[in-house]
Amino acid sequence: MSKIAVIAVVGPTASGKTKLGVEIAKAVSGEVVSCDSMQIYKTMDVATAKPTPEEMEGVPHHLVDILPPETPFSLAEYVRLASETIADIHARGHVPVLVGGTGLYADTLLQGIQLCDQGEDPVYREKLAAVAAAEGGEKLMEMLMECDPAYAAGVHANNIPRLIRALEVYHTTGVPLSEHIRRSRPDSAPYDTFWLGLRFHDRSKLYDRINLRVDQMMENGLLDEAKAAYETRMSTAAQAIGCKELFPYFDGEKTLEECVATLKQSTRRYAKRQLTWFSRNQKIHWLEPDCQTWSELVGNAFEMLMNSHLFSDILYPGEIRL
Repeated sequence: MSKIAVIAVVGPTASGKTKLGVEIAKAVSGEVVSCDSMQIYKTMDVATAKPTPEEMEGVPHHLVDILPPETPFSLAEYVRLASETIADIHARGHVPVLVGGTGLYADTLLQGIQLCDQGEDPVYREKLAAVAAAEGGEKLMEMLMECDPAYAAGVHANNIPRLIRALEVYHTTGVPLSEHIRRSRPDSAPYDTFWLGLRFHDRSKLYDRINLRVDQMMENGLLDEAKAAYETRMSTAAQAIGCKELFPYFDGEKTLEECVATLKQSTRRYAKRQLTWFSRNQKIHWLEPDCQTWSELVGNAFEMLMNSHLFSDILYPGEIRL
């Protein structure tokens, strides 16, 4: 039985993944499957950089805006939902196009990593939660970097549950969670995946894009979203980049300008960790937006797809409109 062919578009935040994913989906009769741990939630549209209807250009997008913001959501649940979605898209004769920057989700789903139960220590977990409440996610990130830097590379400092879980696994088993994941990789992946990645030759240009995006998010109502999360204590949704960084402003501890600067710095650091994570994947075909025009980049992406054995029969140059 042949495997389902999937196109994956990955990379750091603000690199253009959504736009490229839509271009590809239009050309291959595809549908987008989001690979973002925060876009799964309703509301928080600005903070999680959800694609607008205009940006979707009529392409169906799945696993976006489906859960209440206070609902916990695990990696295992994502893999289950995404697997079902990919199977459904394929059954209807369309191509699944996975788009996102949550590297752990993408790898676990597309490489078929088996999720196994690890040790639990509720008392230690509560201690870590207290540390997070007192000193923030950055403290947990420091702790995780000491014992499991490989896993830390794929986690944002605001994602308290994932940080706590990784520390708990190391505490109870003595083995980093990243090593548990490595050992659980199967000999054969469940999908035939063609990986496309976006990265910048000059990383400062990516950071400029991130700074600009944050400014645009502020103009588009990020402060109101963060205020709603702050007032209702939506712990899960508030993990999104853009919320917790603004909380000190609501507490009267920092100016808005200081909080926005912190947000930009936090997002840049997250992008760096995303790049570190994806750089380990030797199957990714990289594209650099700062070394070519957008039309050239899209054309190069299509050429890569046409040269692959997976999609050469459904993608033709005459169908490509740049």
